[in-house]
Amino acid sequence: MTTPQPEPPSPGETPAEAPRRSGLRNPEAAVRGLGAGTLVLEAIVLLLAIQPIRILGGDLSGWGIGAVVALAVLAAALAGSMRRSWAWHAGSALQVLLLVSGLLHWSLAALGLIFGAAWVYATTVRRKILG
Repeated sequence: MTTPQPEPPSPGETPAEAPRRSGLRNPEAAVRGLGAGTLVLEAIVLLLAIQPIRILGGDLSGWGIGAVVALAVLAAALAGSMRRSWAWHAGSALQVLLLVSGLLHWSLAALGLIFGAAWVYATTVRRKILG
């Protein structure tokens, strides 16, 4: 079995200037989809987490519920804005806000850790694919 050889550079390009190929047809769209999918999943989980927190002994007040809904709306809005360069930074800020919302209830901090790890993975994949 032979290993594939890297493609030679285009005419006029030196090997150092040759673009890295990820194997994807449209790597930018793939990375945007990964980020948007992560944020949409986060928004859904946040909205679905409100009732179990209230039922299972959480003292989540009206302000706490409002904060969770606001974070979910922000995550959904950012998912639609992934074409913008600032959206990745805003997504990172959202993860920090979710972690800080753990002051309202410990389960929100747990969700902050889980989705923070997912966001770190998404940004790592973005960096590896887009360079």
